Amino acid sequence: MDIDQEKIAAARRSLAFVRSGDVVGLGTGSTASYFIRFLAERVRAGLDIRAIPTSNQSEELARSLGIPLTSFEESAEVDVTIDGADEIGPNCELLKGGGGALLREKVVASASRKVVIIADSTKQVQSFGGFPLPVEVVCFAQPLLARRIGRMGAAVGLRRGGSGSPFLTDEGHHILDCRFGGIPNPAKLADELIRMPGLVEHGLFINLADVILIGKGSSVLELYPGREAHR
Repeated sequence: MDIDQEKIAAARRSLAFVRSGDVVGLGTGSTASYFIRFLAERVRAGLDIRAIPTSNQSEELARSLGIPLTSFEESAEVDVTIDGADEIGPNCELLKGGGGALLREKVVASASRKVVIIADSTKQVQSFGGFPLPVEVVCFAQPLLARRIGRMGAAVGLRRGGSGSPFLTDEGHHILDCRFGGIPNPAKLADELIRMPGLVEHGLFINLADVILIGKGSSVLELYPGREAHR
């Protein structure tokens, strides 16, 4: 089974965590897009939900498919968020932000009763480091923070868009892609980064996932923090 089929399998399985009446957080990225499309099918069949997207991209997709949207002005809490990940560590920590939506993704996840992560088998790793850690920064502080993070041992690059100009997040910030070569203690690094003035958010999601669904061949592996995995 190819990677897309694993993403599809995980996305379909995640629908079991959505109930009528829920406020649903819509993740960002290729796997989350599959979920949004499958959720729209359920909505057209009568499922009563409202959704809060984590990016302009996911919002546009949801609107085009007829998914009713809400906001934090109308809904103080999210019942369940379904989102993807760039890397999934052995202790269910996540590395996210490859699509540039890490700030809104973390806000929505932190407001959710349950966070379900969906991914293909390539995203499961023994340690972080293969994928650069995205760090969202205010534009004014970007050169300063790039130097500070570089002194922590990372190779730091400013993310750029297709035109070669700096990539801007939906909130108008820059992203630094930081290659540490390995992150043996994600929680410690997360704490060090978030203390830096001008650093808006980082892509380490610690203690935020409640369920992780990983497509593996023709089956889906379910991971629950602190419990044994099962299919």
